[in-house]
Amino acid sequence: MTKIKICGLMTTADIAAINHAKPDYAGFVFTAGRHQLTLDQALNLRRHLDSAIPSVGVFVDASLATMLMAVQQGAISIVQLHGHESATTIRALQRTGVPVIQAFRLPERPYQATPADYVMLDSQVGSKQPLTQAQLNLPISQPVFLAGALTPKNVTAVLQTSRPAVIDVSRGVETAGRKDPHKIAQMVAKVHQFN
Repeated sequence: MTKIKICGLMTTADIAAINHAKPDYAGFVFTAGRHQLTLDQALNLRRHLDSAIPSVGVFVDASLATMLMAVQQGAISIVQLHGHESATTIRALQRTGVPVIQAFRLPERPYQATPADYVMLDSQVGSKQPLTQAQLNLPISQPVFLAGALTPKNVTAVLQTSRPAVIDVSRGVETAGRKDPHKIAQMVAKVHQFN
């Protein structure tokens, strides 16, 4: 059964939309960019988030201490790595009981074997198209998160040709740069109904 993660949540209105739509994961971004949150902001959103929905923290080359602090304070329970984090860092997180998602942005950053619990395959920045089945045909033993250029309009077609463990979407459920509750509900329903 394919699950869904809605990432880049920034406001309590976003969280209300998530609590209504019931995706399988919620994502908070701790790295520079439009969706960046401070730890305090993430903690506030986590307090409003349905306790049954795990929260994932997105980091790029952050220190181990920074990532563990977000977990220990309760903002997140899963770490998603988008930088050049080493296997040593991944194993250090795992030793504390934290599941790790390691992201690879294709084709600019090719997939490499990793000890992470999950692998994310993401399309190139600025790509208007989801990854193709040929790009996804990789020798990966872990469950795969699929991200990049996914929207409520194309997600069913993507699911018909590939069966990732998790669909991961952020901008694909936004209107004018903000999370759109209608698009979130549509996206979650389409993924859950496909199974």
